[in-house]
Amino acid sequence: QVQVVESGGGLVQPGTSLRLSCAVSGRTFGNTALGWFRQGPGKEREFLALVRWNGGDTYYADAVKGRFTISRDSAKSMLYLEMNNLQPEDTAVYYCAADLVPSRWPPRKNQEYDNWGQGTQVTVSS
Repeated sequence: QVQVVESGGGLVQPGTSLRLSCAVSGRTFGNTALGWFRQGPGKEREFLALVRWNGGDTYYADAVKGRFTISRDSAKSMLYLEMNNLQPEDTAVYYCAADLVPSRWPPRKNQEYDNWGQGTQVTVSS
């Protein structure tokens, strides 16, 4: 079992940057994937990015590639999502999640992830 807790959300102006953090605790495995998702108002939860916890390789959704960056600090058991040039359409609850033993790579679907955080709200507005 892995526990994840997000933090770092808030109200920001369009064009600015924000870094989300996710504290990871519990047992991970060689191919455990840690991912970021978001769910905007009236929208389905969507995949944003993931990292292989023990290898560091990353994968991004096309919608955020080049604008969002996922990273991890294994020594601190922290996952991050750096978001640049935020726009009102980025307003959402952002979730961190873990797929402990992925059955395929990369795991991009919500149902592939076993452990979810409570989410952190990001609001982009002037």
